[in-house]
Amino acid sequence: MAEKAGQYQKQPLSVRARPYLIIAPALLLTIGILYPFVTAIYYSLTNLSFRRPTMKFIGLENWISMFKDPTFWHAVWVTAKYAFVTTGSEMVLGLGIALLICKKDNFFSRILKVILVFPLMVAPVIATIIWQLMTNTSVGIIEKFLNLLGIYGFPWASSPSTALFTAAMIDVWVYTPFVIVLVVAGINSLPKSPFESAQIDGGSAWFTFKNLTLPMLKPFLYIALIFRLMASMQEYGIIFALTKGGPGDTLMNLSLTAYNKGFAFLKFGEAMPYILFLWIVIYIISKKLVSNWLIVQRKASGR
Repeated sequence: MAEKAGQYQKQPLSVRARPYLIIAPALLLTIGILYPFVTAIYYSLTNLSFRRPTMKFIGLENWISMFKDPTFWHAVWVTAKYAFVTTGSEMVLGLGIALLICKKDNFFSRILKVILVFPLMVAPVIATIIWQLMTNTSVGIIEKFLNLLGIYGFPWASSPSTALFTAAMIDVWVYTPFVIVLVVAGINSLPKSPFESAQIDGGSAWFTFKNLTLPMLKPFLYIALIFRLMASMQEYGIIFALTKGGPGDTLMNLSLTAYNKGFAFLKFGEAMPYILFLWIVIYIISKKLVSNWLIVQRKASGR
């Protein structure tokens, strides 16, 4: 042992420092994540406001006030509704489109695979502006198309009854390609022999999809579901660029409510519990989904 220690000490400093240099980026990233997180927890227990020069520790007062505030429960409902609508639509559309374009490998399907990825390259705020122009009641191309069908002055994001539909439509247009890419990668990685055996035995398309395709695609679908659900629950850019949470408070989810309290009303300490509560919910849901995904992986590997 002493001989090995002596040999280690004789090595050049660059060699001895190499292990520490390898883990340094991960350590810096961990510190960069934990410091704001711990700071947010601390600020949630204070009366920090940009309107006063000093702050004091007030314990759980901000948390208690949040749970008593009807605005909070409305934001929770909007967050859950938006996440359910967008994630569910994206998963169904992503799976369906991926199956269609992978059914036949020809020139058209290859071109379609490239075209369908384009929305994923557009920033959500830019995509929202594009859709606002397309749905404009004066010059919008979608509005003109609806006019041909006898529909005039569709309210889109200006009405509480259609604002969620409009925001979800933009979200689905931007992020469905993410699901398509994952599902297409999963389909291309599936073994061919089970499908050939089912075809020889006369299995129908529905039988093949239900008993072969869908079970083997579950790991990829779980990955897509986890990422899209986490992102949609904390969506901010699309809703803010579209209506800033309106009309009224129709689209005021947890992210926008926290933003308004922290930066519009300058009550930073009151805003922190909203963000931390959202983090807790996302952590619990994602942990449950990851656990189910690991179970699926173990079953798929036969362990």
